[in-house]
Amino acid sequence: MYERKIPVTVECGLHLFMEVMNGKWKISLIWSIYNGIIRPGDLQRKIPNASRRVLENQLNQLVNHGILTKKIYDVKPPKVEYGLTKLGESLIPIIKSTAKWGEENREELEKAIT
Repeated sequence: MYERKIPVTVECGLHLFMEVMNGKWKISLIWSIYNGIIRPGDLQRKIPNASRRVLENQLNQLVNHGILTKKIYDVKPPKVEYGLTKLGESLIPIIKSTAKWGEENREELEKAIT
């Protein structure tokens, strides 16, 4: 099992937020699930640049942190669906606000990135 070399810092709300949201695809996963894409295969198609393994890992982390729920159906073939918890839903205004900031500063940010 993986053991952290650097302990988690939890004395500040920003550190807690960064610990939970640390991962390239987590915000995209939360946003996709908010918009109704709840099956792992559909999430993979929505985020094709991410490997299935990385997406599964980040989905599991979000479940463990209480941001997502994972429902496993007892059928063949196996069926899994994800949903937002109340804690996960509370992130949606933050994500919307961040997206708005990106759009409002698109020109300057694109120059800096490219």
